[in-house]
Amino acid sequence: MTRPRNLLQLVICCLAVVPFCDAQSSQARITVALDGSSDYRSVQEAVTQVTAAGAVIFIKPGTYKEKIAITKDNIWLVGLGKDPKDVVLTFGDSAKNTGSTFKSGTVTVEANGFAAENLTIANTWWDEHSDPADASQAVALQLSSDKAVLDRVRLVSGQDTLFAASRTCRSNTETSPCAASRQYFNDCFVEGNVDYIFGDAKAVFHHCELHSRPHGTIMVTAQSKHFPAEDSGYYFLECRITGANNGNRLVLGRPWREYANVLFYDTDMEQTMAPEGWSEWGDRLKTATYREYKSHGPGVNGGHRAIEYPPLSAEEEKRLTPAQLLNGTDSWNPGDDVDRLRLLVTEGNKSSSPR
Repeated sequence: MTRPRNLLQLVICCLAVVPFCDAQSSQARITVALDGSSDYRSVQEAVTQVTAAGAVIFIKPGTYKEKIAITKDNIWLVGLGKDPKDVVLTFGDSAKNTGSTFKSGTVTVEANGFAAENLTIANTWWDEHSDPADASQAVALQLSSDKAVLDRVRLVSGQDTLFAASRTCRSNTETSPCAASRQYFNDCFVEGNVDYIFGDAKAVFHHCELHSRPHGTIMVTAQSKHFPAEDSGYYFLECRITGANNGNRLVLGRPWREYANVLFYDTDMEQTMAPEGWSEWGDRLKTATYREYKSHGPGVNGGHRAIEYPPLSAEEEKRLTPAQLLNGTDSWNPGDDVDRLRLLVTEGNKSSSPR
């Protein structure tokens, strides 16, 4: 085993987290600072220099106005501020000015093992174009990555804020089983209005705040599971839905594809919800799997929902954990990566402090 490079890694190794020692010691450590006091001034410059082993990229406080494309595995972005608002990765493209939703992303990830910690990713199109005629898809994070982890990250835009998608099921036929890319969002903040979490990943949102940006009709999700054999879906566990109650119609989602799969569990619906809860899109509600259990708050409304679903059994409820939902065939536990990311913040701050 590679020798730990510092006291922090030694402690972790002594706690028998051996895979972390091996993986992390092989990753480069790179630091980015706007003032030129570190290795690079921009995040994209740092990403470009990463080798096949991946890297931990520490980002010092500041607002980095740049588009970032990540195509190499195991790149971890770690903000060194006191909170996620101190490190901001931002740009202002949209489908309207680029010609495609999928060219609008501030950060685009097409690689496995991506992670982000303690930072903000924003698309400012909606802030900079107040004319309703300029309303457009404007992605903050376009994420196609298996075993991706985001912890204490803010994702901010209007329409199509987060593309949480799969790299693995694009060429499959309807009869071929397919394990979608797995993604874990822990203690995150996601803001948007129309379809602001969309795609076909198998994603768990744990203790996240889903914040509605004012719009005539707000759809939290547009999940796009394509066929029954695709193991894809969005799972919201102990999250909050917030936003101003200003007469907008708010629903939990609409089906972008025929077999859209979304579950909300123990959700604090602080914002008023349309009683039907879900919205139609191309007559796909009849094949979608939409479930909601143990919701509470004003958004419950005491009303009906647009679809029916079976009650939650005790056995099914036990499986509603990030580790159970995302473990796959390799027994991945995303909570371990969250612990590692938080330790890296401590490591980065110590190494960047004046001696």
